[in-house]
Amino acid sequence: MKLRKLQINDALLMLEWMHDKSVVENMQTDFASKTIDDCRTFIENSYDENKSVHLAITDDSDIYMGTASLKNINNNTAEFAITVRSEAMGKGYSIYGMNNIISFGFEQLKLKKIYWCVNGDNKRAVRFYDKNGFIRINIYENSLIDIIRSNGIYTEEQIFKYIWYVVEK
Repeated sequence: MKLRKLQINDALLMLEWMHDKSVVENMQTDFASKTIDDCRTFIENSYDENKSVHLAITDDSDIYMGTASLKNINNNTAEFAITVRSEAMGKGYSIYGMNNIISFGFEQLKLKKIYWCVNGDNKRAVRFYDKNGFIRINIYENSLIDIIRSNGIYTEEQIFKYIWYVVEK
């Protein structure tokens, strides 16, 4: 397994997970409407690492298995996101990608906090984060709430509904 920059030839396998209901059914974004051109555009935009870092998680043969991201990089914080193809689930790709992008964020980007959220209905993701020892936080009792609100990505209802996690350096 390894992390590397996304490549245009990853687009077809990226689109595969976007159209796999078992992968995206409890996610915030409507991935089912995405096209191959959307994937290519996302990959091309991933080369500008000023606000976000998106890396491919690959197998030992360099086949794309998913994407690990640090988004909304601001004030020594970033939002973590990860998605893997269904065939990669349960094989260690998610924890590999997560651990390595978090290390990258702390070591290379000098971040102090990395946070993320998950819809409580996404039982598989909640089990994954809890099983791997990530600590849930009450977002309303955390200073990250101001950053999250200022990003304008989540509605107040989503902020309240989602389960939030943070890792601090």
